[in-house]
Amino acid sequence: MRDRPALSVVIPVLDEADNVGPLHRRLREALEPMGVPFEILFVDDGSRDGTPERLAALRAADPAVVVVRFRRNFGQTAAMAAGFRLARGRIIVSLDGDLQNDPADIPRLVAKLDEGYDVVQGWRRNRQDRFLSRRLPSIVANRLIARLSGVSVHDNGCSLKAYRAEVIKRVALYAEMHRFIPAMATLAGARIAEVPVRHHARRFGRSKYGIGRAWRVCLDLFLVAMLTRFAARPGLWFGLWSLAAAAAGLACVGALLLPLDSGIVLPSLAFLAFCLAGHLLAMGAMGTVLVETGSFRPDPVAPGVGPRTVRLPIATKGVP
Repeated sequence: MRDRPALSVVIPVLDEADNVGPLHRRLREALEPMGVPFEILFVDDGSRDGTPERLAALRAADPAVVVVRFRRNFGQTAAMAAGFRLARGRIIVSLDGDLQNDPADIPRLVAKLDEGYDVVQGWRRNRQDRFLSRRLPSIVANRLIARLSGVSVHDNGCSLKAYRAEVIKRVALYAEMHRFIPAMATLAGARIAEVPVRHHARRFGRSKYGIGRAWRVCLDLFLVAMLTRFAARPGLWFGLWSLAAAAAGLACVGALLLPLDSGIVLPSLAFLAFCLAGHLLAMGAMGTVLVETGSFRPDPVAPGVGPRTVRLPIATKGVP
């Protein structure tokens, strides 16, 4: 077996045949001056172009390259989760495979981790994307995420991030949760910082993102808000909604006392509201049982993420 690397770079790719070669060269140019052993993990998310063959050639020529290939397309979150799980470095860096993230920014993100942070988020201040279809929805989404999750990050959508392995390996990623990694990492008590990074216009291939994903982001955002605010007390989350439903039912009952001929409308609404209140209370009770007996429980003193942590900086050379 090879020596364990100090740094792992995880790159999910989908139909990026023209990009993986130049990206590999730029990664080596950025990582070799750091003076630490590293590995580069390409996770092929079911590409249908020449990406698998290009990756196989890179793997044959460079022992630092690791290639993971999915049998079909599972999505970016699944690809990143697989890369995080297989990464062996103490520090893990993620970035997109489309050459829009600049590998030259990696040393600065790693250096920021050495200041005592657990997650360093890249911030594309001068984003080179279309405003209406990409940047404007991103601005709105970032503000909603910050408001609902309580984690103020300017650019959740930037894939260029650096993590301490013991933290990111504890973050549960599913659905399309890769957009909310900073918020989810706070469940493990992670300290988060932002670093401005460069962003380049896409030169090869086609973007896989668009305005059509907005509805999925909204659904995931609701789940993230629940997890980050009420993960330890799901009964409180559902209890608040049940109170609202019960109040609506009481309002309907009060309206029945007025001299109005509502027929069966108000009684039906009152019945449905009280049924909903009871249902929400039951869901809160079930959620509390799952948290107390299941595997998902925020642990502020887990190894590597809490007050018992002793952080050892990664030795680097030539990091600005």
